[in-house]
Amino acid sequence: MSWRQRGSLWMLEPRGQAAKGVIQFIGGSYLAATPQLSYRRLLEALARQGLEIHAWSYVPGFDHQTQANEAWRLFRTARPESLAALRLGHSLGCKLHLLAPDNGRGCSGLAALSFNNFSAERSVPLLAELGPRLGIQSEFSPSPSETLRLVGANYRQPRNLLVRFNRDGIDQSRRLQAVLQERPSDHTQLLELPGDHLTPASAGLRQNLLGSWADDPSRQRQIDALAETICRWWSQAARQPA
Repeated sequence: MSWRQRGSLWMLEPRGQAAKGVIQFIGGSYLAATPQLSYRRLLEALARQGLEIHAWSYVPGFDHQTQANEAWRLFRTARPESLAALRLGHSLGCKLHLLAPDNGRGCSGLAALSFNNFSAERSVPLLAELGPRLGIQSEFSPSPSETLRLVGANYRQPRNLLVRFNRDGIDQSRRLQAVLQERPSDHTQLLELPGDHLTPASAGLRQNLLGSWADDPSRQRQIDALAETICRWWSQAARQPA
């Protein structure tokens, strides 16, 4: 598959068929700078399902609201008007989608993989010690508690799939689910799958470097199953009333 870059978006079109929808993807932490590599297997598996991929390349900072606004503007500009959009996030990327300035109205659903909403001091432990001494900003904006408050008060998308992996020690999907389900007319679903926090970030580097003989076929099957699960849920969710 041939990726192409448009500014800070990496884009991929399904091969040999018209796109049935567009995936607007935001990754997490250091993986987010090169989504076309870090998340290659998952995004290409979704493209094989007939979806156009728009993946944002960025370096996470402390001002998550500003980054959420930037991602939203880029996705809105690049999205073909005729295609429905599914927002897909991993870890921090879920938070940025939830903070989009349209409050989820401009898409037909959100799939949130391994939602993570920890404080800056827990995410970057040295900040707890050095931040006050050096005058460094030592918390994300919005903070974890403020993020959940904003989601409960403002987020309007009823169709959300939260995916947690059973060996993920930093997943906070259940906390997010509790907030979302307090809203009226909510259709949020929580799904638990085998794997860990990095399961969605499978780049297939051994296969790229050494050929298909060196790859672990079970890893590809796991990613293909995840892509099929997301697409099946989105197809069903689209039939639900908003």
